Amino acid sequence: MLSEPGAPQRQLPYSVRFEWGLDGARSVVPGADLAIVVDVLSFTTCVSVAVDRGALVFPYPQRDAGASEFAAHHRAALAGARGSEGLSLSPASLLSAHLLDRVVLPSPNGSAISHELAVSARQVVAVSLRNAAATADWVHSTLPEGAVIAVIAAGEKWAHGALRPALEDQLGAGAFIAGLAAAGRHNFSPEAAAAAAAFDAAEPQLAAVLRGCSSGRELMDAGYADDVEIAAGLDASTTVALLRDGAFQGV
Repeated sequence: MLSEPGAPQRQLPYSVRFEWGLDGARSVVPGADLAIVVDVLSFTTCVSVAVDRGALVFPYPQRDAGASEFAAHHRAALAGARGSEGLSLSPASLLSAHLLDRVVLPSPNGSAISHELAVSARQVVAVSLRNAAATADWVHSTLPEGAVIAVIAAGEKWAHGALRPALEDQLGAGAFIAGLAAAGRHNFSPEAAAAAAAFDAAEPQLAAVLRGCSSGRELMDAGYADDVEIAAGLDASTTVALLRDGAFQGV
């Protein structure tokens, strides 16, 4: 195993790259003009819902004492785990909140990746199925031709900590990549092209696929069908979630 990623692991010389998890981000993001983080169920869907409402979302790796201090420093509310009272890692909780202004949204997947990339990547955007097309359009209008884009599917973790690739994140990444492909301006790695192909295949029954995949079934069995429905809202938002000064905000 290589101690440092070489050109193949970095997916050079392709301008649109796709990888999984924090280690994948560390491989393909260096040198990229833009990093895209995808965590459909549910961090980046939560971000999309929140920025639609004009809120700032601060990513943080986990809900611990450090998160409480982090939230206090940024004068932000600290969201709890899904199912806790008030704001939580549930898109439905953010959609129904009476007041939503500044929120720290800890999670070990998409939020942890975003938190690390905040200090190492040139630009970071959170993408879900809700804003995949809008983000692709924004890329076309703001980035020069040939700009390097690294797309990171967060995935989940098994009990022992290993990465579990999650279909919903591949589809969210693929929706964004398919939007880029429509412009014909980019050079896609095979990994990126495969994610777009997976989305194209699933799109006609996207909501059913999300409900039927393992992550979707887990949430539905736990009583969070509304979260799955919100996450499946393809192109429901026209707001791009850009990370600025440590917080995602709408542009």
